[in-house]
Amino acid sequence: MSRFDFHLLLDPPRYPTDRFAPLADRIKRLLATQADVVFVQAEAMLALEAVATSIARPGLVALNVVTSPYGTWFGTWLRRGGATVHQVSAAPGQPIDAADVSACLDGLPQVDIVAAVHAESSNGALNPLAELAALARSRGVLFVVDAVASVGGHPIDFDVHGIDIAVMGAQKALAGPAGVSAVAVSARAWTHIAAAPDYAPSSLSLAELKHGWIERGRLALPGTPAPLEFWALEAALDRVDAEGIEQVIARHQQAARASRAGLRALGIEPWIAHDAAASALVTSAPVPAGVDANVLIADAARLGVELMPGFGDIEGRIVRLNHTGMHAAFDTVLANVTAYGAALERQGVSVDIGAAARAVSDAYAGV
Repeated sequence: MSRFDFHLLLDPPRYPTDRFAPLADRIKRLLATQADVVFVQAEAMLALEAVATSIARPGLVALNVVTSPYGTWFGTWLRRGGATVHQVSAAPGQPIDAADVSACLDGLPQVDIVAAVHAESSNGALNPLAELAALARSRGVLFVVDAVASVGGHPIDFDVHGIDIAVMGAQKALAGPAGVSAVAVSARAWTHIAAAPDYAPSSLSLAELKHGWIERGRLALPGTPAPLEFWALEAALDRVDAEGIEQVIARHQQAARASRAGLRALGIEPWIAHDAAASALVTSAPVPAGVDANVLIADAARLGVELMPGFGDIEGRIVRLNHTGMHAAFDTVLANVTAYGAALERQGVSVDIGAAARAVSDAYAGV
């Protein structure tokens, strides 16, 4: 295979001012919303920090759902802004139980914000978005969703669920660039943000993005937009539109079903036992007792397959089978499952690789 000529990335044409608003509208369609969408010219971690900074202030109370380090960091940013944060944490590498969130809400005399990640790429958990949204709506509080990994892997209906703020990135299921992200903001959320201190000029100010872009007719973005990132985002959305967002989601769902079927045929139960609680982005597989996760990953790498390590409190306890974006395909899923099985076999774990390969094939054949 020929080496990519990275010099081709130099001197890109300027991204035209009149293309930003249509690009934002395309993201609105992905999120099924009429809410405003603003661009954050950075990886989605900065967009999440900008949201927390823009909504937090002394006197507010937040219920923060933690199912990975991302949720922990969001709570830290809310506290930094002066909010009182009550944390509801799931078991390591597992999704949250909505009943635990409901119980916490019932025990608090005041709640202003509920925040949660939708689908976790760090451990494969899928939080119950509809149930969490209903709990937030029933109490009339602001509902904030980290949808960075889930857009394109799971359906998201921003308006129907009554989400107030959602952060998305293109680098996961949409297989786009990592250097630009977007935030959907409801009218109620803008009202909330307007009541908080504004630290503009700041990269962490959603209010500044509203003043500098939306209120000026969605023309030139503040700052100096990176043309490569916006051209790449447009190209990624073109590819999504050509395939159809419903098919992109279905492709991820099929990859997850096939991966889980393959693991079970190996003789290994997925880390997240319930299919409905598992993300379509990655499938987490356990590292058996007595097996070193790093050795398992290295053995799979010798077969040309990248198994990803666990992240956060499950590091060393799982490996992640990646079927995100363009990896949500039969060849990748089959390679992931069989390489994981072969690596286990090298460590003395009894598995049935042939049965796993058949299970993946059957899942794709609809058997």
